[in-house]
Amino acid sequence: MMASCTLMAVPESRVTMLKAVIFLLAVLLFHAATLPDAFCSEQSFSLREAVLTTFKNNHTLKARASGLEASRADIGIARSSLLPWLAIEEKYLRTANPTYSFMAKLNQERFSTQDFAISSLTDPDPINDFQTLFSVEQPLFARKADIGLAMAKKQHEAASNQYQRTREEITLEVVRTFLMVRTSREYVQVAEKGVADVREHVRLSELRYHNGLGLYSDTLRAKTALTGAEQKLVSARRNHDVAKKAMGLLLGQEDPVDAGPEEISLPLRDMAYYSEAGLQRQDVKALAAQHENARKSLEMANAGYLPTVGVGGSYQLNDHETPLGAEGDSWLVAAVLRWQLYDGSKREYERIKAGHRIAETEEYLQGLKKAVSFKVYESYRSVEEKGKNLELAESSLATAEEGQRLVQVRYENSLSPLIDLLDVQVALDHARAAVVASRNEHELAKATLSCESGTILRDLGVE
Repeated sequence: MMASCTLMAVPESRVTMLKAVIFLLAVLLFHAATLPDAFCSEQSFSLREAVLTTFKNNHTLKARASGLEASRADIGIARSSLLPWLAIEEKYLRTANPTYSFMAKLNQERFSTQDFAISSLTDPDPINDFQTLFSVEQPLFARKADIGLAMAKKQHEAASNQYQRTREEITLEVVRTFLMVRTSREYVQVAEKGVADVREHVRLSELRYHNGLGLYSDTLRAKTALTGAEQKLVSARRNHDVAKKAMGLLLGQEDPVDAGPEEISLPLRDMAYYSEAGLQRQDVKALAAQHENARKSLEMANAGYLPTVGVGGSYQLNDHETPLGAEGDSWLVAAVLRWQLYDGSKREYERIKAGHRIAETEEYLQGLKKAVSFKVYESYRSVEEKGKNLELAESSLATAEEGQRLVQVRYENSLSPLIDLLDVQVALDHARAAVVASRNEHELAKATLSCESGTILRDLGVE
């Protein structure tokens, strides 16, 4: 009865507080269970998603894009030489110079007959002059400016082609890193299988030892092999973590990024297709545009021998007291033909320089085309080699798996020593790793071929 009375005496406020504490603990436990999934989960991208994300976030591509826009602005700069320009100018003058004083009064429209007196002409009083000038000029014929505009457009075209080539090269880097993440992840799986197999060997050796059929040294040897397998697993996991971090860096992410599980199988066409496509590669087009600009630079040097023609005009206000005042006003219209007859042989040396630039870019262009043809041929043969190596690796894996199975059966029946089982296990681990490496090397070789021929964006469906 005393206990019952004590429970009934608990204040209502304490019961309410107890309920609040229980509710708060429940909320904290819920968040503790859900927060790790929210913060520890890694992003996983398909190859296409990874490439498109790189196009948006990669710092190198962003820098190239800014350079491309800068070359676009050069077109506007070159075009400005063909457009009219307007100017306004305000000038203040105070002088006692007879000529300037005479002219200022005329411009201010304050000149009178008294100003013809000899004393006024030769020894005038100081005079102020606020001069406001509105002027305009328009080129009519400026051949060098025309060629300069064409060269700016061609240079922008070359920059655009080079930007596209950078996208292709970075796409290949994404494929390489993507496959590196996939390979490292599969190496982890191979290492895990190796650890599981060696643990089975340890179990069998211990079982045989306890049944008096095996040696204790076999158990120790199996445990030593297990330690080595676990060390390989630790290294494989570390390499996988680093590969994911590298993937995130390439995609402009701060967190690691994992590769998606989908299969990658780039198309493989005949050699003629890649050879023809390689000659239309973006950097080949960029260098061809620069070669064309070298030819235009010769045209510009020759245009230096031509005159320039333009028109212009001005409207002038003059006042002796007020800036922008208009005691007097006047206007002027003019046409100008300027023909430079001698400039110290500058134009001749510009023509010589342009000729050498043409030859230089021509040699670079021919060399690049030959290099592209060679790289396409080399990459195609590499694809063939990696394909054969993959077939051999898969055949070797099948042989190693069967060999490991047979030796394990013989060991279980006391027909083979443990060292044979451990040896075939090492061979099996190597065969598994070789298949992983060969499969991804084959895909990387096909991606490299696509990049060398300039078709990688089309082949990946991200063009």
